[in-house]
Parts: sequence; C-alpha cells; structure tokens
Amino acid sequence: MRAVLDCNVLISAPLSRDGTPARVARAWLDGAFELIGSEQLLDELERALTYPKLRERIEPAEAVEYIELLRIGARMHVNPPHEPSVRSPDQDDDYLIALAESAQAMIVSGDRHLLGLAGQIPVVSADDFLADLETRT
Repeated sequence: MRAVLDCNVLISAPLSRDGTPARVARAWLDGAFELIGSEQLLDELERALTYPKLRERIEPAEAVEYIELLRIGARMHVNPPHEPSVRSPDQDDDYLIALAESAQAMIVSGDRHLLGLAGQIPVVSADDFLADLETRT
C-alpha cells in the first residue's frame, strides 16, 4: 500500500507522539506502507515548521532531522506537471491529489476539503487509515 501523508498529518505526528498521526508515522517506519513524498510537500512542511506556534513545540534541529528522515525514507516523486483529475475546493491541495494519482497512492489527511472528496479520490482520515492498516496485519 502507498500513501501520501498530508502536511497536517506530518505536523501532528511529532506534536502528539501518542496520537493517531504518530501511530501512522510509526507504521510507516515499521514498513506497513510505502510513504510517497515530493519536494513540494516537504517544502510545505518545512515552511509550516517555522511558524512561531510550531517552533515553540518542535526545535529547529528536530524539524531539520524530521524532514531529512522523510526525504530519505519516502519514495520521492517529481512534482506532477499535470492538473489532477479532480480539483479540491482549496486549490493549494491540488498538488497532493496529482501526486497521489501519479503514484497510485491514497491520501491520508485531516483536511476537510480533501476528505470531502472521498468517493472521487482515494482519501481517508488518519484514524481510518490506521484502522485499515491494522486489519491487514
């Protein structure tokens, strides 16, 4: 199984080490699924991790280490040059849809715009993704 973790899931993982996003990240590290990434996704994550409210909870060195772990461990894809087949109400999410389409992957997100497209694109919440992983083991 392949998955693109939305930035909100990637940010939540180190913030709450016992939360569902952290459990999803641990499942990836344990080899339960293949993480799909792109430079655009990592750039978005890197920008978000510099926001003052996140900086208070995630040290800059930890943020750099986390991004490098993702860059090295994820299967990195070129940012798709094409528009996705389905557009999000939030156009900033369209690159995630295109990335998931090009990698034939599921999107794991907490974003209501993306989750609202369930049925049109393969997208699930972190809770549902984790439950699916647990049924596969």
